[in-house]
Amino acid sequence: MQARKSLPFGNETNALARRIEHLDALDGIAAPASRWVRRAVADPKLKDLLSGTWLGHPVHPALTDLPIGFWTSAVMLDLVGGKKSRRAAQRLVALGALSAVPAAITGASDWSDTEPDDRRVGLVHALLNSIALVTFVSSWRARRRGHHVRGVTIGLLGSAFATVSAHLGGHLVDARGVGVAQTAFDPAPVEWTPVCQELEVSEQPMRVTALGGSVLVVRVDDRIVAVASTCPHRGGPLDEGKVEDGTIVCPWHASRFRLDDGALLQGPSAVPLTRYETRVVDGTVEVRVARG
Repeated sequence: MQARKSLPFGNETNALARRIEHLDALDGIAAPASRWVRRAVADPKLKDLLSGTWLGHPVHPALTDLPIGFWTSAVMLDLVGGKKSRRAAQRLVALGALSAVPAAITGASDWSDTEPDDRRVGLVHALLNSIALVTFVSSWRARRRGHHVRGVTIGLLGSAFATVSAHLGGHLVDARGVGVAQTAFDPAPVEWTPVCQELEVSEQPMRVTALGGSVLVVRVDDRIVAVASTCPHRGGPLDEGKVEDGTIVCPWHASRFRLDDGALLQGPSAVPLTRYETRVVDGTVEVRVARG
């Protein structure tokens, strides 16, 4: 069987993203900017709103569809719509610019929680988006003043910036897993599985192994409870977190989960914890994924 040829364009663009990941020179801007954003969205209610905790998944990817859709539609009208579509294209450019603002704000909030490699790519992603936004605003102004050809030309330039930026955004989500629930594919026992001795379990959270996956076990009100040991948000180790009033607080970004059932009480995580049933057999703690 003949081997399939690699895709040169895809390899080159992926290599670009990987080079940006290791571009330490960006840290001089990325690190202080990230700290500033974290301070700006420090209020838990605001952070939950921007993170999509209320929605059940990150809100930023959904919002990015709006400017992309508006601007792409405007470009298509420019190319095939004729003179009668000029006003519609101008309105679509404006709508894209307006919808880019909430997309940028939610993206900045998510970006502030990333690690250095992802933070560098995210910074370039944001800079390209900013250039695209400024370019499309300039396109709208040119169109409004009657300079249609100039507006279309500037809009096509903005599309180029937005396309490269979209590639980097896709790299962050699909290749790096930013915004993806970190526990989605963790192995979990569906049958009763021994994990530790009853005497080992205390009010301090403890990470144990179950069929290649990890589970957090802890005593709550003299009961042994078990949930996933990894925060779905960015993979924080919950066994290093604080137990407060029947909840576990992630040590990385302060997401809070109820230990009894894994329910999400505070973001920035948008996903609750996997809950496990527990039982003690001859002094050995056994767990399995909760049913129902």
